[in-house]
Amino acid sequence: MTNYAALLRDCATLTCRSIDRIFLQACVPKLQTVGHVCKFLRWQRKFKIPSSAAFGKIGDAYVQAIYCFAERHKIPVVHFKKGQDKEKLALPYLETASRERKDRVVLMGIAQEKASVWRSRPRKGQEKARHPHMDGDREPAFINHFYFYFWDAEWGGPFWKTNAYAPFPIWIWLKGHEWAKRQLAKAGIGYQALDNGFRSCADPAALQKICDRLSPTEVRDFFWRWFLRWPSPLTQADVRVGYGYEWAFRQLEVSETCVFNRPQAGRMWFEGVIRDHLDVGRPDQIALIFHRRVNRRTPGRFRTRVLTKGSTPPCVATTNPRGSSSISKGDGRYAPRPSSATRRISELGVAFV
Repeated sequence: MTNYAALLRDCATLTCRSIDRIFLQACVPKLQTVGHVCKFLRWQRKFKIPSSAAFGKIGDAYVQAIYCFAERHKIPVVHFKKGQDKEKLALPYLETASRERKDRVVLMGIAQEKASVWRSRPRKGQEKARHPHMDGDREPAFINHFYFYFWDAEWGGPFWKTNAYAPFPIWIWLKGHEWAKRQLAKAGIGYQALDNGFRSCADPAALQKICDRLSPTEVRDFFWRWFLRWPSPLTQADVRVGYGYEWAFRQLEVSETCVFNRPQAGRMWFEGVIRDHLDVGRPDQIALIFHRRVNRRTPGRFRTRVLTKGSTPPCVATTNPRGSSSISKGDGRYAPRPSSATRRISELGVAFV
């Protein structure tokens, strides 16, 4: 039986628990229902007929403002192809910005993706009426989404995603490890980075304190600092009467990095964790992470097996209806990183803002 306490005490050169990936979503609360939408278009924007055509005019002006923003700041614009690795394409631009140490947008990408948008149509029987009553509802549609990749002195290289269709949502991806790296550099503490974590640190205790310091306050400051720089489909007059954005945590991923001094210790730890997750039924499901997307429409039958031989690297994920967690093998000195993701922020004691 593996003694985890002994492995961590005698063989771990670095342990660190922190928030890793952060997924934010922002919306306009007063554009989420039919009644609010009609009120906004008819009385706030003064359209005679509150329809999706009216939202189309607002969206067209928003798209034009986005392109003007990109032209004014000399931002490269690319159209992503289906299946293209967006982050890999943006990486050279982000590396250049990091060397310059200047906050700026480095790339704007455009991709057609599915989204829920407001659509309206004349009520049945009023199709030919001069002023028909319009019925509205949210419908799925494939539309252009705008990706903004940028360099931030506090967060490294996050990206911001939006579209020009009502209700004008915003999605933001952040990395807590990148924030911690920036804080270590400010404090003058040396460290050796992994792609998404730490391999070593001159002051592990200080690293853990920095990771513990990350809170909604830092995220809130980031959001509003950049939100005020972007074009917006809403005017200052809209915001003054309550049509403003509110943001919330949609998903957090908490990870615990353990760097071992020899690969054998990491292997013992890894295999022990797999075994323990198979016996007493803690996870609802254990699955391998494949390098392709598998959904309900994917043909074929899929069965899960835990592989420890011949897998490079062996990766195991546990999932449940309210969130997911994963365990992945690291590189070189063997830095396994168990991580868990949750969409129930109350479980972590973090409130919506």
